[in-house]
Amino acid sequence: MSRRQARDRRHRRVRKKIHGTANRPRLAVYKSNRYIYAQIIDDEVGRTLAAASSAEKSVAKKTLTVDSAAEVGKLLAKRASDANVTEVVFDRGGYPFHGRVKALADAVREAGVKF
Repeated sequence: MSRRQARDRRHRRVRKKIHGTANRPRLAVYKSNRYIYAQIIDDEVGRTLAAASSAEKSVAKKTLTVDSAAEVGKLLAKRASDANVTEVVFDRGGYPFHGRVKALADAVREAGVKF
């Protein structure tokens, strides 16, 4: 099994239990080799309420680091508050909860969004 297949398998296992609602949407994280993406999704309607990524010009840096992931988290939290989202359920996307994923989650928490 490749690393990609293993991550997809873990993500499917997590998504069986996690479902975003209007009151508590899902904060989904995706990492590529170059960028990190995060979006807040209402799964009942299938609509993205807020999104942010390190590919945006306001956050873009040459490399994906823990610091750039934290900046994405702060930007996402600001956009979430603009969309009146105060509480989310966290979907780590099959990635281990450490490093860049943890930095993004901690930055969102510090900005006032509850998990």
